[in-house]
Amino acid sequence: MALNIVWVGFFVIGFAVALCKFAFLHDNAIFQVLVEKMFDTAKIAVMDVSLPLAGTMVFFLGIMNIAEKAGGVNWLARRLNPLMKRLFPEVPDNHPAMGQMVMNFSANMLGLDNAATPFGLKAMESLQEMNPDKNKASNSQIMFLVLHASGLTLIPLSIIAYRVSMHSTQASSVFIPCVLGTVCTTLAGIFVLSFKQKLRWDSTLVLWLLALVGIVGLMMAGVGMMTPEQKENFSKVFGNLTLMVIIVGIILAGVFKKVAIFDTFIEGAKEGFGVVLQIIPYLTGMLVAISVFRYSGALDFMVQGITWLIHLTGINTEFTPALPVALMKPFSGGGARGLMLDVMKAYGPDSFAGKIACIFHGTADSTFYIIALYFGRVGIKNPRYAISAGLLTEFIGAVIAIFIGYIFFY
Repeated sequence: MALNIVWVGFFVIGFAVALCKFAFLHDNAIFQVLVEKMFDTAKIAVMDVSLPLAGTMVFFLGIMNIAEKAGGVNWLARRLNPLMKRLFPEVPDNHPAMGQMVMNFSANMLGLDNAATPFGLKAMESLQEMNPDKNKASNSQIMFLVLHASGLTLIPLSIIAYRVSMHSTQASSVFIPCVLGTVCTTLAGIFVLSFKQKLRWDSTLVLWLLALVGIVGLMMAGVGMMTPEQKENFSKVFGNLTLMVIIVGIILAGVFKKVAIFDTFIEGAKEGFGVVLQIIPYLTGMLVAISVFRYSGALDFMVQGITWLIHLTGINTEFTPALPVALMKPFSGGGARGLMLDVMKAYGPDSFAGKIACIFHGTADSTFYIIALYFGRVGIKNPRYAISAGLLTEFIGAVIAIFIGYIFFY
């Protein structure tokens, strides 16, 4: 029901804004633009988003199958079971879903989005197998989705690469702010859901979270002592090297456990195309609706209204040129990325607005995209409170990003 309302809302609000622009501003091209963008977005959703994902899905689902047969997923689940069973109390101890979720989170933390998606889809399928109501999202699925949407990333590879491509002289300056923002957003997601799901905040959970924050802090401190050139090289090498170590390690573990490596890989890889074919309708429908909302001018009106309200409070508004990135992020990661590049192009990558835009983009992931992708894969029709929890988490993350930006760069 909630997804239906949101989807219809994008179209209705977008059409209403376009109608106002046509009637009062005499914008005779607005409906032509909307129709063209609808068709363009539908094509992009299939050709540029879904189909390129197929190769990644095929490869990493094959690797995941080797990891499962070799016992690697269960090994990972056992090691992190004290933390995971407190965040996911409905999931049995040492269940494969625990390891699959950890692999998804780990890939995200390394900034390897394409690698994270197959692991996440596999985890969602495992959680769905335990779900007593197949049409309604379980607490565990919502927790997983919100934590995934919080976008915990320790190595913001793509953002630094985009800043380099925009000829920034301080490309890695947003490294620590982005990490701080995404860690705070993840903790906010856990805190928000802890009330709804009545999580047990015992000493084990607190110590695990403090340990994770400590590890992040040590990594940021180490990176903070590097020169700009060293930071960029670290960002380029660390995530990709770690991924290669994981892939080779899984293959060698399979050899050690006497798994038929290539046959097992093929068995898992065959699922890839089926997964992509199933998610194409969900992604296309959501992305087209978002494009209507965006290109009608509704997003611009939101930004102008929020800027006006902030100005009335007397708060410094120099961050507001970057607000479109924060507002678009819950709906479309690609759209937010495009807006981030627009802000850096208009104001400069090393401007205050340019840096804030990067922090917005790095602080969280896209709630609606993830809902369409993951819930679409397993046929969830009722997301329950997943949307509201995800949006609240992203809102908290955006507010934190503003504070971080002012602390570091103003």
